[in-house]
Amino acid sequence: MKIDGVSYRSVWVDPEDGWSVRIFDQTRLPWAVEILRLTDETEVAQAIRSMQVRGAPLIGAVAAYGVALALRTDASAARLRQAVAMLGGTRPTAINLRWALERMAAALDNLPDEQRVARAYAEAAAICDDDAETCRLIGMHGLPLLEEVASRKDRVNLLTHCNAGWIATVDWGTALAPIYMAHDAGIPVHVWVDETRPRNQGAALTAWELGRHGVPHTVIADNAGGHLMQHGQVDLCIVGTDRVTRQGDAANKIGTYLKALAARDNGVPFWVALPHSTLDTSVSDGLREIPIEERSGSEVTDLTGRTADGRIETIRVAAEGAAAANPAFDVTPARLVTGLITERGRCAASEAGLAALYPERFRSEAP
Repeated sequence: MKIDGVSYRSVWVDPEDGWSVRIFDQTRLPWAVEILRLTDETEVAQAIRSMQVRGAPLIGAVAAYGVALALRTDASAARLRQAVAMLGGTRPTAINLRWALERMAAALDNLPDEQRVARAYAEAAAICDDDAETCRLIGMHGLPLLEEVASRKDRVNLLTHCNAGWIATVDWGTALAPIYMAHDAGIPVHVWVDETRPRNQGAALTAWELGRHGVPHTVIADNAGGHLMQHGQVDLCIVGTDRVTRQGDAANKIGTYLKALAARDNGVPFWVALPHSTLDTSVSDGLREIPIEERSGSEVTDLTGRTADGRIETIRVAAEGAAAANPAFDVTPARLVTGLITERGRCAASEAGLAALYPERFRSEAP
């Protein structure tokens, strides 16, 4: 996508030195566009933990480059295993991280030491290319949903939760890809952007992305979505996901489940967009089997924003001494999901639906 007329992906190898890795510091958005330079696997791990880089597909892609960076100083098989294990422990819920690291390990494990570094960079680049093309195809398969609404209404009103745009992937995004394609095709779209407490990825990142692309949007409090659905102001919901089980349960940013409940009560279609790297066929019951990351309570008690005089400040909004719980994700059961949008097409949120699109995964990854 473009920033100020310049095309970017969300992760790239520095063209000046040819080996370090560049990402956008997402903790600085939307107030400033700052680019970080990562030079080893510990910096990559810290960027993932601190959410300087976030979004399930992008985490996997950046971690793949983290492996390449680790091997620059020691290309042994032991070093490879160490880097994969360390990077794999940074975020527990998003399955894309494990998928990318397992792909790197499989590609590199049996190579001679002297071949590992070059192959690691090539494999990481291939993972990035795969993600960008996958997201483009998700956009194409999701676009007809918006076209159908546009055929009978003057404007398509969508609701999304968290950030599942190009800043969360290598390019295009998942949930936002059909929206970008519809907008570019001249379809009048408007997006209700959940603020997405506690980290406000919707208000900060989704709104920033959509604004830069010229897509009309309105930021709303998380609790406003059900009200808008009751009054016919939401035509469909599209969200991303960090892990989808073999039966179609979807883990996503906390609050997604509540939107799915409201959508079901009001007859609003609720679609989940996922790349193949987010499908985890080793898990059947999302509620019982998907690990839910518990993040710092300070993300709930404190808020960061820009003051009237332009300073970026963090303030406490909770009473002093109040305890805070911060589960970062929830799981939306498949029964509440209208369907899944993948790079291979759309399907029902069910084992049969997914198996029809990914038969090789259900043959080789039975629980």
